[in-house]
This record gives sequence, structure tokens and C-alpha cells, in this order.
Amino acid sequence: MDIAEVRALLTPAGLDLLNSLGPVSSSDEVARTVSRLRGAGHSPDLVSAVVTQARLRERARSKFGDFAARMLFTRAGLEQATRLSVAAHHAGRFRRAGIEHVADLGCGIGGDALALASLGIRVDAVDADEVAAALATVNLAPFGADVTVRHGLAQDQDLSGVGAVWLDPARREAGETGRARTDDWSPPLEWVFALTNRMPGGVKLGPGLDRDRIPDGYEAQWVSADGSTIELVLWSGELAREGVTRSALILRGQHAVELTAPADSEDEPVRELGQFIHEPDGAVIRARLIGQVARSLRAGMLAEKIAYLTGDEAVTSQFVQTFRVREVLPADTKKLARALRERGIGILEIKKRGVDVDPAALRQSLKLKGEESATLIVTRIAGSRVAILADRVPPAA
Repeated sequence: MDIAEVRALLTPAGLDLLNSLGPVSSSDEVARTVSRLRGAGHSPDLVSAVVTQARLRERARSKFGDFAARMLFTRAGLEQATRLSVAAHHAGRFRRAGIEHVADLGCGIGGDALALASLGIRVDAVDADEVAAALATVNLAPFGADVTVRHGLAQDQDLSGVGAVWLDPARREAGETGRARTDDWSPPLEWVFALTNRMPGGVKLGPGLDRDRIPDGYEAQWVSADGSTIELVLWSGELAREGVTRSALILRGQHAVELTAPADSEDEPVRELGQFIHEPDGAVIRARLIGQVARSLRAGMLAEKIAYLTGDEAVTSQFVQTFRVREVLPADTKKLARALRERGIGILEIKKRGVDVDPAALRQSLKLKGEESATLIVTRIAGSRVAILADRVPPAA
């Protein structure tokens, strides 16, 4: 959205028009809605704004549930926003630490501020993007004086009276080196760490951040939601738990489990393929806590530097997906296809690590037929490619 569309939208008539629209998701629905609104005499800027918002609200339901029906978004703001279930966990940490006033420095469309305010925490929110700040003002308006929103730079804010900070630095695209310069972030990462070294804070970052950039004394928490590793949060001061520098928070729907440790966990030794293969959650892998999970399952590494575990114990946990091994099949595509046809397998989940395989292309090459289903794990053992036929074990309760 540009500022002209925002001005057209942020009027009583504009918001009433938006709220009168039903779901707008398909291209045909967009075309019909635009034609109808233009025919009714509404301006091009207003029509563009309300139709864009209607589409974004529909997409936002996966992150914000029923709240999305009364929120405003930009495409980038929705993509970058913390989903509400995750933001609630962040807000709970501030609340448990007894912090009553938080500065959200880089609030975007206000997702994290919404979760904080919902727990009765006073929030000063700011964003360098004028459009994002305007939309956040609307999204956070129900909280009244408990939330203030300003357009400005994080570095220019007066933090007197604030108990802690929350930051989500805007990452610019990487240049020719393929690696973004942290001093090009907004605010710069070095400034962020200097601030959170002086006062309690949480810093939301991409889960693939170079671990060498994590300062000493911070708790690093990798978060996955419904199977995707979505973020790394660095906690400082009273928000960092004593004795914890590594944690993996795993959310599935409304259910949450967490693994914590004082440091990276040493991997278990490589062992021969057993009766079971365990695939650790992405947050566990990023947090380098695979060894801790392996020991709880009495398992070992399937291969060096490949995140599969194997063992003979009929156990699983909430930190892994577990598969019961049927047999090892030929890795050659033609021989593999013949073996799968002989077994009547027509529905095949393909998982891979440590090999250059496109699961979609492999599935097409296999020309599967049959009514049976299975999982195929393609990986390397002792440097050689292997194809392991397996069945999923129900997840731990």
C-alpha cells in the first residue's frame, strides 16, 4: 500500500466499506469486487486499498485467527509479522519477568504489541515505515492509552521509564556476497545488541543467523511452528533464564513443548541403521540439541553431520518425527521404481537429507502405482546414497 491508499482507507467511510466486504481470495472475486466498487463511484485509491485489505485479511487468518477480520496489513507486514500463537509465548515471558512497560522498536503492523497489550503490559510501539505505523495505530486502537504508536527510528526513541525492549530489525536483501551486512539492518544489529546489553530485551531474528553473531550472555531460542522453523529470539537481562543459553520451542497448534540446555549438546556417535529413524524438529537442529534428544531415545547419529538419528528402541518424543524401518531399497531410480511397484506403493512421502534430490522430480520419475503408502528416506550412510523404506510412527502425546 502507498500513502495515498492509506489515507483513502483510514476514514470512517473507507473502513466501513472494507468491513462490508466478504472474503476476497480468488482472482475472479477480486475482478468482480473491483468492478462493483468502481461502478458504485468509489475512487481508484479506495477500491485498491479495500480490495487489497480484504485479500490480506483472508491470508492473515492463519497467523491471527479471528483477529484478522478487523486488522489492517501490508503484504510485507503480514509476511514478517509474528503469528499470534508465537507472540503470546513471547509476551508471556515479559509478563513472568514482572515487566510492565515494553518498547516495541520496529512494531510493523503490531502483532507482537497486540500480544503484549493483551496481557496488560503497557507498550510504546514505533516503526520507521510510515504506512506500517499508521496501520499499527488502527490495529492497536482497542487498547487505548495503554499502547502508543509512533512513526520514527528506533534509535531516536526516549526509553526512560521503559522496563524492557522488543526488537525485530528489518533485514535488507543480501548483496553479491550472499550475506547481508548487519550494519545495513534497521536498526543496525550492533546497535540492537548494545541496547539489549544495557537493558532486558528480546530480539527477533531469522533462524539461520550465523551463530558467531550471537553475543555471550544471551539465551538463544529457536522457534518452530507446525513443522517450520520460523525464528530465532535472543533474550537478555531478566528475560534470559538462568543456566539456559540454548532452547528449542516447538508449537503445534495450541500445544507447546520446549527443550533447554546450558550449551550446545554434543552429538552421539554414529551407529548402524537400526529399527527406527528419528528426524529431529528443525528448532532442535538449529539449537544444536540433537545429542540431548538422541540420548533420551537411546539412539545415535545415522551419519556424520546429517540430522537423522537411529536406534532399536520403540520410543519417540515430541521433539522428533519417528519412522519404523521396513527395508533398504536400491538408490538407483529405475531399480527403486521397480521395487516400489512390486510392493504396491502408490502413495509415497519422500524425505531427504545430505543428498541433492528433488522429491517432486523423484516422485514423478518413480511413476508410482498401487494402493499402499509409505515413507522413503533418501540420505547418505558412510558416504553412499541409500533409500530407506519406512512407516511413520504416531507422534508422542
